[in-house]
Amino acid sequence: MEDKKMTLSSKPRVIKDYEKLDEAIKEQIKLVYPNGFSQHLITFTNKDGLLVSALPFETEDKYYLVRMTTQEAIDIISEDEDYDDEGVLKEESREAYEDKYSDDIDIPDNIEDEEEDDSYDDDDLDDDDDMDDEDMEEDED
Repeated sequence: MEDKKMTLSSKPRVIKDYEKLDEAIKEQIKLVYPNGFSQHLITFTNKDGLLVSALPFETEDKYYLVRMTTQEAIDIISEDEDYDDEGVLKEESREAYEDKYSDDIDIPDNIEDEEEDDSYDDDDLDDDDDMDDEDMEEDED
């Protein structure tokens, strides 16, 4: 069987707002970040020189930077019925999403132990809002 992992540089990279994500991607993100998003945000300078915060998320075929502020990350979790009052993914939601996506993503045992590189420059990232039709890819993941 071929190794499912591709190197980051070989994957299409997409910057996208959370609310514009496909529901399946949102569900997979919940599995990777079961304790919320705010503590995992990274910052990078976009092509206009502005500092942007985003949640990194990698699928088998794409690398996402999901744009959100810390407050938006907190609000998303507090309004999501899949998370409890403490901001932790509910067991029944976790189990349902694991059954649904276990073959599609690598779910880390403990996301807090993973090191993240927070030095991103989005000159080489595809922002869905700015992409040409020929560069546009379907987000049917």
